[in-house]
Amino acid sequence: MTFPTRILLATDGSPSAALARDRVIDLVRHTEAEVHVVHVALVSPWTNPSPLSPSLRERIEAEARPVLADTVSQLEGAHVGVGGSHLRTGRATDEILRLRDEIDADLIVIGSRGQNAFVRVLLGNDAEGIVRHAPCAVLVVRTEEGAR
Repeated sequence: MTFPTRILLATDGSPSAALARDRVIDLVRHTEAEVHVVHVALVSPWTNPSPLSPSLRERIEAEARPVLADTVSQLEGAHVGVGGSHLRTGRATDEILRLRDEIDADLIVIGSRGQNAFVRVLLGNDAEGIVRHAPCAVLVVRTEEGAR
């Protein structure tokens, strides 16, 4: 069994993302893997059917930066070296998989919010899409509530 050498942690600021961050901290203690963190600000044809103006894009990114910075700060506070922090806009599944290819991560760690079936059908489930399409291992971390 080979352990991951480059981990991509996807965060959205949710409780399950915090648990995913904690799992990454545990993994790095045992593997010394390089960690990259990504936060994707949702911009989709459903929520924004027209192209974003520069000012709207800047506002969306400004609202997303603290989520990314907080996760990076908490990792660094736990003595985890962060190889890169990445802010993306778009559909989370697409952007996470695209970044995975760019950095050649061998493990993606993501929280699952345990959405109900209606929400999954309407909006899609990022964790499910990533598990289905990732060319590497994926660790999906659930809260106890999400496991019910």
